[in-house]
Formats: sequence, structure tokens, C-alpha cells
Amino acid sequence: MKILITGATGLIGRALIAGWQGQHQLIILSRSSVNARQILGVEADYQHSLDDIDFNQIDAVINLAGEPIADKRWSESQKQKICQSRWQLTEALAEKIQHSTTPPKVLISGSAIGFYGRQGSEIVTEEQSSFYPEFSHDICARWENLAQRAASPQTRVCLLRTGIVLSSQGGALAKMLPLFKLGLGGPIGDGKQFMSWIHLEDMLRIIYFLLQRDDLSGPFNATAPRPVSNKQFSQLLAERFGKKAPFTVPGFVLRLAFGEMADLLLFGQNVQPKRLLDNGFQFNHSHLKDALNALQF
Repeated sequence: MKILITGATGLIGRALIAGWQGQHQLIILSRSSVNARQILGVEADYQHSLDDIDFNQIDAVINLAGEPIADKRWSESQKQKICQSRWQLTEALAEKIQHSTTPPKVLISGSAIGFYGRQGSEIVTEEQSSFYPEFSHDICARWENLAQRAASPQTRVCLLRTGIVLSSQGGALAKMLPLFKLGLGGPIGDGKQFMSWIHLEDMLRIIYFLLQRDDLSGPFNATAPRPVSNKQFSQLLAERFGKKAPFTVPGFVLRLAFGEMADLLLFGQNVQPKRLLDNGFQFNHSHLKDALNALQF
């Protein structure tokens, strides 16, 4: 297949390209083709402008671009950067697809379980109709709406509402590891908030699954079927290194350090991948303990 990938130098993008090189004809969109080529180290068609890409010749688009949401305190300028890095490119992709004579058959576009906002312990599926009005929901709702503009009888749109991606190569887990390896990690706040996670390998398998299934479109929760509380997550991660998780990080400390962004850590969602399971997708890593043991640290 001829596949256009945005956000290729991110955690998921790097892993996708490593697995797909030689199997598919890859077009990689990046603000800097030189940097992307150095980071990825694969031969591909590197482009820095959508205007130089013929969408009539593309089979699929994988849209993973976006400023990391939890890397910095949410100043107003950082919020704008987070939003526009997702919205502008997704809107441009949808327009290119709309105006193509023979458009790509599928757009698989990123989103996040932040779409639902904080939901307590209630089980959340793609059928959820009530959303907590906060920044994470606002980002994802518009992001998804822009992607849906690409939908037509010729192009189906799949939305990846992704949870916490577990990988030894980066992402949220990389930030947690130093403390947990030293036995200094522990729950955040009361530790009751749910963490909906997914192993990177299953994340890649979901993307390929949706790429192949011509009958599927709409939102999909890209999370393992057994979410855990933050306390359980902390205990299992500590056990992975033969440690305990004795320390608790009080909520007010996080708020002092991160401001509004601390809400991502203090509140969670108990998300179930109902549509994936209903359509026959089988997870290789359903239990957190097994998923952590499968990672090479």
C-alpha cells in the first residue's frame, strides 16, 4: 500500500515505520525532512508540505501528529500549540482528501480517551454520550470533527481514542521509570483514578486491523480491556523492578507543579474497547502485569 504518515517521529509513528519499512510505500510528512530522516533512519518519500503530495495516488493516511499534551505546563500559548498542532493539519488533510478525484480509501486519525473527560469509575465505551467539559475534551472533540470531514463513500474515517501507551522507548512510562526503578514511585492523589492503558504492540496491531477492515469506521477506544486504578498501576510497575510503591504524591503538589495539566494525572477514565472487541480484535496484552513483563527495560 501507499501510505501517508504524519507524526512519524512520535512514539507510535516510529514503531509503525520500523515495522512497515519494506512492506509498504511510505510517504512521511514532517516539518523537517532532514531531521525526520535522521530520527527514523529508513528510506521513504519524505515531504514537508501537503501541496507536494498527490492524494489521488495514496491508499491510506495515518494522522498521528500533535504537540505532546503532558510535556509542559498549560499556559495559554501552550494550549494553543497543543490544539493547533492537531487541528490545522487534520483540517488540511481532510480538505485534500475531499478535493481528490480518487481519494485514499481510509483516514486513520489520532484522538485520545481525553475525549470523554473525567468519568470516575463508570465504564466508558464508544457509545458514551455525556462528556466532562474540560480542555482534553475540547481538543479531541474538534480534532475528531475535523477528521470526519474527510468521510465520503470513497473514504472511511477511523478515530483512535488512545489511552496511555506503554513502551520502553518513550511516552508516559519513560517519565515514570526513574523513580520506580529506585523504589521511590507510588500512587498519585488517592490512587483511585482509573488508568486506561495499551501496550505499544497492540496499538500498532489496532492500526493495521483498521487499515485492513473496509467495513469499519468511526471512533475506536485504543485501550486494553482491563484498565486498572492508579494505585494498582503503581504497585505492578514497582513489582516489575522488584520494588514497592510506598510513596504517595499529594494532589496539591501536582497542582503546584503543573497547574491545570495535573488534572490529566488526578482524574481518569475506565475505558473499554467495545467496538474493537465486538469486531473480533484480539489483544496480545490484556493484563497489565503481563504487558509490563513483556517490555524490555
